[in-house]
Amino acid sequence: MTDTTTSPIFAARDLAIHFGGIHAVDGVTFDVNTGEVYTIVGPNGAGKTTIFNLISRIYDPTGGKLYFEGSDITSVPPDRVAGLGIARTFQNIELFEHATVLQNLLVGRHTHRRSNLLSDILFLPSVRRAEHEERKKVEEVIDFLDLQHYRDQMIANLPYGARKVVELARALCTEPKLLLLDEPASGLNVEETEDMAFWIEDIKKDLGVTVIMVEHDMSLVSQVSDRVLAINNGRMLAEGTPSEVQNNAEVIKAYLGDDADV
Repeated sequence: MTDTTTSPIFAARDLAIHFGGIHAVDGVTFDVNTGEVYTIVGPNGAGKTTIFNLISRIYDPTGGKLYFEGSDITSVPPDRVAGLGIARTFQNIELFEHATVLQNLLVGRHTHRRSNLLSDILFLPSVRRAEHEERKKVEEVIDFLDLQHYRDQMIANLPYGARKVVELARALCTEPKLLLLDEPASGLNVEETEDMAFWIEDIKKDLGVTVIMVEHDMSLVSQVSDRVLAINNGRMLAEGTPSEVQNNAEVIKAYLGDDADV
C-alpha cells in the first residue's frame, strides 16, 4: 500500500461547478498522494467525469481550487496541462482512426518537442536527434504495453480492446506524473479487464506514475486502488479503502436506492 504520509501530488479544495441550477460538482475536497491509485466511484451522473474535466481544465470551476505539485492550476489553460505532467484517457476513445498506432503515439510526444518551424523545414541535425529520441520513447511504451503486433496497423482496423490500450499508450508517451483514467475497463471483456488491471499496477510500480481513476467495475477498483472516493449528485459520500467504501451505508444507498437493506 502507498505511504500516505507523503505530500500529495494533487489536491482539490471545495471544488464546484454549476450548470445553471444543476450542481454537477458541489464542494468536493480530496488529496492524491504521490505513487498511489486513487479511484472515484459513483452512480451514473454522479459528477465523476466532470471532476476529470475540471482537472484537465476543459471546464472552469464555479468555485474551489486545484493544486498540482503544490502549485495552483485552477486557471491554467487546457493546452498547458499536458506540459505540466498530467495526461488523460477518455471514456469514449479519442484516437486518430485513419492513422497507425505508431503515428498516434508519436502525437503523444508533441509536448516534448522543442524545435521551431524553420528548424523543422531545414531538418537540422538537432531535429533529427530529437525525432530519434521521440521514436525511442514511443518504442519503449509499445514494448511496455505489448503493442508490437499493432505498431503499424490503422486504428480503424483494431478491435475495441486494443484501441483502449493504444489510448493508454498515447497518454504514457507524454511521460506523465499524474495519469487520469476515465473508465479504463468500459467495454472490455473479463480477460481484457484483467489485462488492464495488470497495466495499471505496472504503471504505478514500474513507471512511478500516480493514477486517478474513474471506474464502475468494482472488481477492478478493489484490485488496483489504494484509496477510493465515492460521490453522488456531485457531493462526497465516503473516502477510504475499497472495502471501507463498498461497505459504507450511504454508498450502498446511492447505488441501490433508499430502500436498500443496509
